[in-house]
Amino acid sequence: MASFAARWPDLQWRWCRLGELTAIELQRIHGARQQVFVLEQHCAYLDADDYDEASFHLAAWTPQQRLPLAYARVVDPGVKYPEPSIGRVLTTPAARGTGLGRELVRRAVAHTVAAYPGQGIRISAQAHLEAFYREAGFVAQGEGYLEDDIPHIEMWRAG
Repeated sequence: MASFAARWPDLQWRWCRLGELTAIELQRIHGARQQVFVLEQHCAYLDADDYDEASFHLAAWTPQQRLPLAYARVVDPGVKYPEPSIGRVLTTPAARGTGLGRELVRRAVAHTVAAYPGQGIRISAQAHLEAFYREAGFVAQGEGYLEDDIPHIEMWRAG
């Protein structure tokens, strides 16, 4: 499959706080999160939570796509964990298999390190994605656990 850069030459990245998103952008981000985390994963939980207000939001958009092709949020240190945390990482179906997910994580890590130098990054990764996050420098910590009935593992990456 073609790389994301060849497929979407007009791809634009947005890194901002919740209050900087337009109402339409926020609606579309929530639409992508519901599509992936609620509908595809058959998981009923409160996706739009209080962490959104204490986070940076990173999304990849094109004019042709209604929903963002990729999205992640970075929760401020001291809110979910003592250090910053990357979560809600997703690619929508149109972007899967293009490398955009790896680019999303690369950018999320770079933005997090720049915003919070030296603090490290903690994530709660779905267990089946452990190898994916290892490629980005994360190391599993502790035992696996269930979060919303999905196996997860806590992972850490030095800042």
